[in-house]
Amino acid sequence: MARYVFITGGVVSSLGKGLASAALGALLQARGFSVRLRKLDPYLNVDPGTMSPFEHGEVFVTDDGAETDLDLGHYERFTGVPARKTDSVSSGRIYTNVLEKERRGDYLGKTIQVIPHVTNEIKDFIEIGDDEVDFMLCEIGGTVGDIEGLPFFEAIRQFAQEKPRGQCIFMHLTLLPYLAASGELKTKPTQHSVKELRSIGLQPDVLVCRSEQPIPEKERAKIALFCNVRPEAVIPAYDLSSIYEAPLAYHRVGLDQAVLDAFQISPAPKPDLSIWEDVYDRIHHVDGEVNIAIVGKYTQLEDAYKSIKEALTHGGMANRVKVNVNWVDAEVFDKEDAAPYLEGYHAILVPGGFGERGTEGKIKAAQFARERKVPYLGICLGMQMAVIEAARNAAGIKDAGSEEFDHEAGKKRFTPVVYHLKEWVQGNYTVKRSASDDKGGTMRLGAYDATLAEGSKVAQVYGTTAIEERHRHRYEVDIKYRDKLEKCGLSFSGMSPDGRLPEIVEWSDHPWFIGVQFHPELKSKPFAPHPLFADFVRAAVESSRLV
Repeated sequence: MARYVFITGGVVSSLGKGLASAALGALLQARGFSVRLRKLDPYLNVDPGTMSPFEHGEVFVTDDGAETDLDLGHYERFTGVPARKTDSVSSGRIYTNVLEKERRGDYLGKTIQVIPHVTNEIKDFIEIGDDEVDFMLCEIGGTVGDIEGLPFFEAIRQFAQEKPRGQCIFMHLTLLPYLAASGELKTKPTQHSVKELRSIGLQPDVLVCRSEQPIPEKERAKIALFCNVRPEAVIPAYDLSSIYEAPLAYHRVGLDQAVLDAFQISPAPKPDLSIWEDVYDRIHHVDGEVNIAIVGKYTQLEDAYKSIKEALTHGGMANRVKVNVNWVDAEVFDKEDAAPYLEGYHAILVPGGFGERGTEGKIKAAQFARERKVPYLGICLGMQMAVIEAARNAAGIKDAGSEEFDHEAGKKRFTPVVYHLKEWVQGNYTVKRSASDDKGGTMRLGAYDATLAEGSKVAQVYGTTAIEERHRHRYEVDIKYRDKLEKCGLSFSGMSPDGRLPEIVEWSDHPWFIGVQFHPELKSKPFAPHPLFADFVRAAVESSRLV
């Protein structure tokens, strides 16, 4: 039966609860324990799938097809444990489940209330799979005091009461602001945050205090006294030059030891931190650097492409180079020459996205990379834009485009080289969709197999001809244009096992030009860089030597 760590936050959002949770998971693994991490989000969306990237950052997709919070990406990158649908839930999903049960009559005519029906649903979710791991780490989104989060706080209070004593602990993350005018750290926001937490029946066992300045022992003792926490369980969390320093940094200040002490696990197994020491070494001891342009339309918010940025970092670590990521707004050269904006970069990446806005700029980026022999990686929409560029400028289909853009305009304007995918095979059954379906959860989601062509560039990169990657899309390159495009040199080097859906394209006469329909960034980790990103950065290094 698992032990539970409930991670909450206070004072302000974006303090790094997800990162702290992920780092703690990695440290527990280093001591020989098995872990699973879970995110409970208070917002009323059923999942982040229909939320704008500007609202919520990227959507992280699991192997089993769940659209989840980007924190699950942190969890996977730090622990290597593949996330599942059961590792992410929102208030929207909880209330949907409760209302569906009420409609079926499962509650036998009772009045449905937050307590006990909503809180019971939350507790049932928390407990899924608790016999599979030693530790279950559950992060509660938002901050203590948020009205949306109250059912979750009440649920974990009840949950801890119902479990045997010592099976659940609470870790609270707060901010210690530094006032330059007076030259001191202020502990009062942390005290008030803990007071708010205690008012709803939760007493933190471990306090993680985010600070830009060193926390004097006097202040740690004060926090411990006023917040009713042992002094050694007041853990400082300082700013880091890389998030991948977090496991080593948290270990140095005693986070994992404080958690094990709270569970009275003694003697604690000694940690093996060699993986994270190697990661640290690869970050801080590099042999050069490369400049890579990400040409997208959500460039004002880096979290919209969080996994891509991290996967490029991992690719840099594999090659012992620093990757300088430059965000280029595709709309800037929608109607201009792309060259002035893209010259000087050692590689170009065009990520996924939705809608027509910015797509002409992405097509021009693909054309620039093809003609100038600059390494190019197109992901999802980035692959589709590369195919449209090839159709227009190499295959003579001047009005090549996507049905997605026609649907937005409400009329046919393009020859649909990319069409709306209405049917595909998933496991042992056929999935069918229509343009009128709900938007949420209706795409081709999750892990699917692909077969790579013998002797192709991607087969060399992967070292195999059979792969499995995660997808999130509802539009697909039309296979009927394959012959015409391949005669121009654009090889369809990866296909679905039934041969109906293009998964990968590459230019045979280009040093490194690959487009993939899936999202390889979702499976990359600092200690196991994805082969596509590792080789893409290697190609960028080669390109830098030619500039």
